Amino acid sequence: MLSMPARCWLCEMPLRLPGHGICSLCLRSLPSLAVCPRCGLPSAHPALACGRCLLRPPPWQRLVAVSDYSPPLSTLVTRFKFHRTTALTAPLARLILLRWLSLRRAQAIVAPDLLLSVPLHRRRVLRRGFNQAALLARQLAHWLGCEYAADGLRRIRHGRAQRALSAAGRRRNLRGAFRLALAVAGRHVAIVDDVVTTGSTVGELCRLLQAAGAASVQVWCLCRTL
Repeated sequence: MLSMPARCWLCEMPLRLPGHGICSLCLRSLPSLAVCPRCGLPSAHPALACGRCLLRPPPWQRLVAVSDYSPPLSTLVTRFKFHRTTALTAPLARLILLRWLSLRRAQAIVAPDLLLSVPLHRRRVLRRGFNQAALLARQLAHWLGCEYAADGLRRIRHGRAQRALSAAGRRRNLRGAFRLALAVAGRHVAIVDDVVTTGSTVGELCRLLQAAGAASVQVWCLCRTL
């Protein structure tokens, strides 16, 4: 029996390399970002920290995002996250990897030796069936040959869904919500998430890591809400 060819998740054309999931044409058509390398928000000088970060830098050294939160990538994120389409794990993780490799070649970004994922409370994991950030981080760690600590960050307090809250509400919702469960002193860490909106969640996690002596912290995500 002949097998059906794998198709691009976006344009549905057959793929020469099925494992990639997204064809080269669709890959090139993803919106490019002219953003600050520190906060990931729009900037006229993508190689330099923006004025916002010079005045009030976020608690991480680098934010790597594939695109802003808009189609077509936002459509795939929704399918992945809310419709249990875990077959998208490798194609989406590959987008993050390609973006990071491109920035590393251009700007000599430090390579992490530890990957962590933004944790969900166990109730939300049970309801959804998986943690999408954990799936992405595990795949990326495999490709990069670095450590992934699945339980390195834990959510110990259940709160309201962040997407339903204002920026101030997000910050209040996260106070005391996380715990660091491994030693990170002197290590270069990257935190993986699917979407970064206000940065409240990853900011809280980065502060935990910095307080524990992490040498540097990066944030990697598929989409950065601009």
